[in-house]
Amino acid sequence: MKSVRRVSAAVVTAGAVLAAGAFSATAQAAAVATPSIAAKGGYVMNNSTGKSLYTKAADTRRSTGSTTKIMTARVVLAQPNLNLDAKVTVQKAYSDYIVDNNYASSARLIVGDKVTVRQLLYGLMLPSGCDAAYALADKFGSGSTRSARVKSFIGKMNTTARNLGMTNTHFDSFDGIGHGANYSTPRDLTKLASNAMKYSTFRSVVKTKSTKQKVTTKSGGYRYMSWSNTNNLLSSYSGTIGVKTGSGPEAKYCLVFAATRNGKTVIGTVLASTSVDARTSDAKKLMDYGFKK
Repeated sequence: MKSVRRVSAAVVTAGAVLAAGAFSATAQAAAVATPSIAAKGGYVMNNSTGKSLYTKAADTRRSTGSTTKIMTARVVLAQPNLNLDAKVTVQKAYSDYIVDNNYASSARLIVGDKVTVRQLLYGLMLPSGCDAAYALADKFGSGSTRSARVKSFIGKMNTTARNLGMTNTHFDSFDGIGHGANYSTPRDLTKLASNAMKYSTFRSVVKTKSTKQKVTTKSGGYRYMSWSNTNNLLSSYSGTIGVKTGSGPEAKYCLVFAATRNGKTVIGTVLASTSVDARTSDAKKLMDYGFKK
């Protein structure tokens, strides 16, 4: 009888272990269920390995809004012999551009002020200043006229896109206010952001929640410019290290995002989400998912 009981106990124990294993596997599968997002397109990858962790219409071309400014910054940072402390005088054309474009976000640059290239990068990426984007395009494009320099700069953006293998991307503006041919995809923008994050200045800028910058006025005095980051993940998602928001009538609500937890960095993009809150929620879901993969 004792041997029978021992056999029965062993069977029961084995059954319990199998059941526990099955439960654990089920729970694990449930924990990494593919998330549902409001955005029309999404992509997440492991930033270290480049492995895709999530895709939704990842290669469908869409308007990108101000996520375009990641490329603006990337082109500037790749300039040979770049001096981040070089001064740029704010031109009336930059402020007029804001006035003329209803959807242009602004760093509120003041005509005649002298700002550094570094400060323009903060003005570009935190408040998403289209005036800062214009100033950088004018500074780092080539040509004898402003329009020639802007055209040259946008050309550099497209050359960089090709060099990075962004096969579904084209830029026709320096800030995302497109003219009919400004588009990218979640996969391409993630690839761009991953590359841009290799620049220490870019990393420093895009993880900054807010900054107060001392700039020189036209009269030789100084004033302070205060800028806050439009990326609310920096305050609401632990480990967030960037990257950039975007929006517009055609683009809807976009967000390129990145976070690091326990030594693992996930980076991704959502395009054409339905609201500011939805794009934030989408990004959080995708990062949660990416960290579990």
